[in-house]
Amino acid sequence: MSTVAEFKGQDENNLLERIFHLKELRTSARTEILAGVTTFVTMAYILFVNPNILKDAGMPIQATFAATAISAAFATLVMGLYANYPIAMAPGMGLNAFFTYSVVIGMKLPWQTALGAVFISGLVFFLLTVTRVREWIIEGVPQVLRLSIGVGIGLFIAFIGLKNAGIVVLNKDTFVALGDMRSPGVLVSVFGLIVTGWLMAKRIKGGLLIGILATTVVSMLAGISHPPTGLSSIVMLSNPFREVAPTFMHLDIMGVLSYGLISILFAFTFVDMFDNIGTLLGVGRKAGLLDENGNLPRVGRALMADSIGTMFGSIMGTPTVTSYIESTAGVAEGGKSGLTAVTVAVLFAVSIIFAPLVGLIPAQATAPVLILVGTLMMGEVVHIKFDDFTEAFPAFMTIVMMPLTYSIAQGLAFGFMSYTIIKLITGRYKENNAVTYTLTILFILHFIIG
Repeated sequence: MSTVAEFKGQDENNLLERIFHLKELRTSARTEILAGVTTFVTMAYILFVNPNILKDAGMPIQATFAATAISAAFATLVMGLYANYPIAMAPGMGLNAFFTYSVVIGMKLPWQTALGAVFISGLVFFLLTVTRVREWIIEGVPQVLRLSIGVGIGLFIAFIGLKNAGIVVLNKDTFVALGDMRSPGVLVSVFGLIVTGWLMAKRIKGGLLIGILATTVVSMLAGISHPPTGLSSIVMLSNPFREVAPTFMHLDIMGVLSYGLISILFAFTFVDMFDNIGTLLGVGRKAGLLDENGNLPRVGRALMADSIGTMFGSIMGTPTVTSYIESTAGVAEGGKSGLTAVTVAVLFAVSIIFAPLVGLIPAQATAPVLILVGTLMMGEVVHIKFDDFTEAFPAFMTIVMMPLTYSIAQGLAFGFMSYTIIKLITGRYKENNAVTYTLTILFILHFIIG
């Protein structure tokens, strides 16, 4: 009896070794699984934040919860099995906000058409990865703009969080103003911001998720949101995969082609590319996976997983899927292989049964997360050379135009145009290259043609 059990255990270990090369990476199955659990807990907040953002685009909230869980599970599984990296994936913060507030609401496009744009951007990313054009683009984009993009997206997300919390409101005279700080909704959001901020400052794993749940409980006590009415309002008692039906295969690719949404496609593809490269290098550095030149082996496979995940996610009904920097939490626990990612994928798949729970989460509970994620994304600003005006000005334009125009794409446009032009007129034209000139011309044509 024990011999059979030992044989099965050895067979399983051999299988894991062949797939994930655990001995070569000096890790174990137990370490990898625990690391996967840690990563999932730190990023599970996206299950509630993403549907609450997409709700404003008119998308059914339980369907987008299921789509978020399924797409995250699939993409992370591809990352783990194909690229063998401990990196988890899910719909990206920032791009989901761009999808909802800039594309659907701002441009008044149906969400089905916006999903079609996401699919095409994933396909473009796939082709760029296969043809290695991505390397030409990445190497040609100035470092200052790479840094500024993340900071600008952080401000954009934080602005949306402040609006959803009711802390910042519309004013016909000044555009924006401070909301009523005595209203119950704002007070609940402030409570959530303080509690979640404390959890983050104390580096408590899953702080964002705990903050969402704690704020939801307080909102129920304050009468802002409804308490659960039974087990069926918390877990799915029937087939959970039926929940995704209202968004599954509802993307409209032909609608994108008829609208000619070049700038939208560019923003989705471009931001996804740099978000992924930055995350992959950051997590790879933390895990000690970079080679002697500071490059990540098999980076093409990792980017391939991203592009496939994005296309799959759009079919399910969610915006761009990307790598998550929260993967560093699992790496800090010893995760080094794709088994960590596979563990995260399994947990995302299991979480689908909690689809009804998302209906109990109010905007006041997710708004603090948007503000705090925006705070985290501001960190790169310290690396921008503000003592060089030809660097400071394009950085400023990129960062400030994203929240003020409510569009990541417009921030990118102003950043590239200001960089290329100021380098040109100050005699430092050699710092420009084919990428900056090409993109600047395309953006100018976009503004002229419309």
